Amino acid sequence: MNRSRILFPPTKVAASDVEPNRRLGGATRVLLSPGSAMTTAGFMAVLDLESGEHVTEHYHPYTDEHVYIAAGEIVARVDGGEVVLSTRESLLVRRGARHRYENRGDRPATAVLFLGPLAPRPELGHVETEEPPGSELTPPSVGDAP
Repeated sequence: MNRSRILFPPTKVAASDVEPNRRLGGATRVLLSPGSAMTTAGFMAVLDLESGEHVTEHYHPYTDEHVYIAAGEIVARVDGGEVVLSTRESLLVRRGARHRYENRGDRPATAVLFLGPLAPRPELGHVETEEPPGSELTPPSVGDAP
């Protein structure tokens, strides 16, 4: 008997059951991760970008990012260059490469992301190189505490 099947049964996660994270732009839903599926190889997410949306630039010091376009078209800006990705195309973004994703089209786009291997600790896995949407500092009003 295969003992791994007993210890780690198959894990099914529906994107509709995952609350989207919108902090970096678009809607990212982490589906399979160490927390949700006890995976040790990496994690998988779905990214939905509406027309005109983008994910802010960042990089992963320990992790390669595999991108597959499930629907629509996304422009990947990687280390200063641009790659246009259409439905059923994929891209490998190597660890350390600064990248961001943009939907310049007039229709929604969906990408499936697999990131692996995992960083030694979660807080080391992602480095932002530009401010996320809505994070601009607003000057304090008169009378606000310093």
